[in-house]
Amino acid sequence: MHDSVALRCHHVSAGASPTFATKNIPAARTRMLLATVGSLEERDEEQEDEGEEELRDGGVPFYVNRSGFPVDEETWERMWRHVARIHPSSEALMKEIRGATDLPKIPIPSVPTYQPTTTIPQRLEAIQKYIRELQYNHTGTQFFEIKKSRPLTALMDIAKEMTREALPIKCLEAVILGIYLTNSMPGVERFPLSFKSQFSGNHFHHIVLGVHSGGRFGALGMSRREDLMFKPLEFRTLMDLVQEFEGAYRGYWHTLRKVKIGQYVSHDPHSVEQIEWKHSILDVDKLTKEELRKELERHTRDMRLKIGKPAPPSPTKDRRNSMGSPLRGPGSPMRRISRVERRPSGDKKVLEQKSSTDMNGYQIRV
Repeated sequence: MHDSVALRCHHVSAGASPTFATKNIPAARTRMLLATVGSLEERDEEQEDEGEEELRDGGVPFYVNRSGFPVDEETWERMWRHVARIHPSSEALMKEIRGATDLPKIPIPSVPTYQPTTTIPQRLEAIQKYIRELQYNHTGTQFFEIKKSRPLTALMDIAKEMTREALPIKCLEAVILGIYLTNSMPGVERFPLSFKSQFSGNHFHHIVLGVHSGGRFGALGMSRREDLMFKPLEFRTLMDLVQEFEGAYRGYWHTLRKVKIGQYVSHDPHSVEQIEWKHSILDVDKLTKEELRKELERHTRDMRLKIGKPAPPSPTKDRRNSMGSPLRGPGSPMRRISRVERRPSGDKKVLEQKSSTDMNGYQIRV
């Protein structure tokens, strides 16, 4: 556990009281409500706009802890103020939680370990189980700042911090953690797979870590929806995997608008490469099924071609030390602009009118 401020959130099912335990924080030991599920919940966010302190998706804001660990006083109090705004019984609940002195000790999940005979599918299931045990972060404050433009080695440092702090996470954090936990599995290729969906006039973003091994595709991730994160390693093609997620979105009355697929991620935890998040950007609602299939087959070929390409050398130990911690360093490298982004023709945006079935602004979050 972190030797200064150690935070631990524990989210339980709807109807029960979530808890939030802390150590060495001005309010001493406290419990924290992680907000109710349903219409009050925050949404998964890709953090496209990394410069905004308050990020939004589907019209719902959330904050990012940019101070690293230990969490500073300003970020801590801002989190509580945000909870107070979004919870209907905030005043009474905050008094009850922040004044509590009899909090139970919450177990910290153990990073999975394997026997030599453990199969790849079993290892992926163990990783997903660990991610689930960390639990989804409903506080409205993302605890780990993920800047997509950072080199892989810096993002892996953040993943290590996730395992030390054992705090609830959101979808983008789960992708970074999934990469870290599969780095020692050379037979498993990993790639980012993100989605943009629409419901009741608002757009929602989500991301998972696609995996490929033994000729089959699957996924690791975190979501408040069980069928929008883990997918076992059993899908023959990337098309089959995408269609599986699209069907899950339909189950929540969401229309899938875009799918963004990155390239395979290096297994070298010290690589200075940046993750290629959007090698292909597909407007699902503008493509026929056959066109989508061909685009996904093309992307699969592109990913396979990258396997044979040598990666740039890792930095020396001295250079890695000079880079500093990603949570405490002076800044991030510039986002590269040379990546290949493939878009189908006719990508002009059209303003969409809300239908009469938008349920009076009610939002189903995914």
